Amino acid sequence: MGRITINLAPADVPKESAAFDLPMAVGWVAASGTTVTADVLDRYWLTGELALDGTVRPVNGVLPMAMKAREEGYEGVLVPAENAAEAAVVDDLRVYPVETVTDAFDILHDPHGPAAPEPYTNDLDAIFDQARQYRRDLSDVRGQENVKRALEVAAAGGHNALMVGPPGSGKTMLARRMPTILPPLSTDEALETTKIHSVSGELASDHGILATRPFRAPHHTISDAGLCGGGAHPTPGEISLAHNGVLFLDELPEFQRRVLEVLRQPMEEGRITISRAETTVTYPARFMLIASMNPCPCGHLNDPNQECVCTPAQVQRYLGKISGPLMDRIDLHVEVAPVDFDAMSAERTGESSAAVRKRVVQARERQSERFGAVEALYSNAQMDAQRVQEHCALNDAGQNLLRTASDRLGLSVRGYTRILKVARTVADLEASASIRAEHVSEAIQYRSLDREWWHG
Repeated sequence: MGRITINLAPADVPKESAAFDLPMAVGWVAASGTTVTADVLDRYWLTGELALDGTVRPVNGVLPMAMKAREEGYEGVLVPAENAAEAAVVDDLRVYPVETVTDAFDILHDPHGPAAPEPYTNDLDAIFDQARQYRRDLSDVRGQENVKRALEVAAAGGHNALMVGPPGSGKTMLARRMPTILPPLSTDEALETTKIHSVSGELASDHGILATRPFRAPHHTISDAGLCGGGAHPTPGEISLAHNGVLFLDELPEFQRRVLEVLRQPMEEGRITISRAETTVTYPARFMLIASMNPCPCGHLNDPNQECVCTPAQVQRYLGKISGPLMDRIDLHVEVAPVDFDAMSAERTGESSAAVRKRVVQARERQSERFGAVEALYSNAQMDAQRVQEHCALNDAGQNLLRTASDRLGLSVRGYTRILKVARTVADLEASASIRAEHVSEAIQYRSLDREWWHG
């Protein structure tokens, strides 16, 4: 046999990953004269890494490959067995799992013959139904009704929120229940989210699709590349893995300031662009930021149960780790008080996640009706200046209330706009077409940290 040349075109696109192993091996054998015809190869997309013994190993990014195969008109795909579940999410595409290179040849010999295996299938309805059986529930949290209300408002409008309180007050417990009160993922959102996790290798082999909203909680030692994505061949970071879900930053001031500052642009634009010498990649990053922090280094400022030992300078230095521009992008500032004994020892009497989620879904539906067919506008938090002016008109009482708050808190333009957006969300939760003074009042309460501490 003479030399066989394999051309991976176009030449100016960098090639990486072992996903080319299986198609190159099959193409090489087919070119040497086998029963696998060029017609069959033209109709099937192949991907997979090959071990030395011919075993086909899983690869990253199979879901977007399968979606591209359907878009290009392929009849089916041959993928590693561990990747079959995610490929089978794609409609109108025959998915064949292969464990060895021999399996691939057996299928390609006659894909529709009696000896060919049945294509792999997924029951998406069953997957979504099972995924919505949450292990955690908002009623697990004793007391903290004001914080639960704030998180309901955040969920209803897609707003970012910061919880400030002493250690042990329940901030982390509340944050981890945030996905249970968010609206269920739509199929399109689930596919978009799953593609990101597939590319990054974060998708479990038994999960064909992510049917629940992601909850990502990176440690405060994370680098800016780990948070936003990076590498020689850029891969998604935590903000992209939290796309359509929640990014939880516990102990916010403990993160490096440089790491926090890179959040500012993605929080505004809903995407992150990573540039390298050879390529530029843009990943989605539309997430809800839920953060928590202590009010001071010792954690007990304004704690009725324990005296704070920090000096004013220490408190200001601690809070100064978070820049003013970043604080401006956080819509709700929520003070979390310690839970007293009576609340801790009481029976579970709070509302369930399902009850809160029902109101959140209804509020989101009102927003969808209001925005109509506006592309990439899903919630009040995403409104631009034009939409805020159009949908957040105030009556005289509301205007006077907001003017007074602006003078006292020294609100920036962005902070002023955030209050209007949150007030619109509160009105949506109350099924009110107009924003009333009480809605503005509640929104102002959630800007309690707009003080002289944050100058940027």
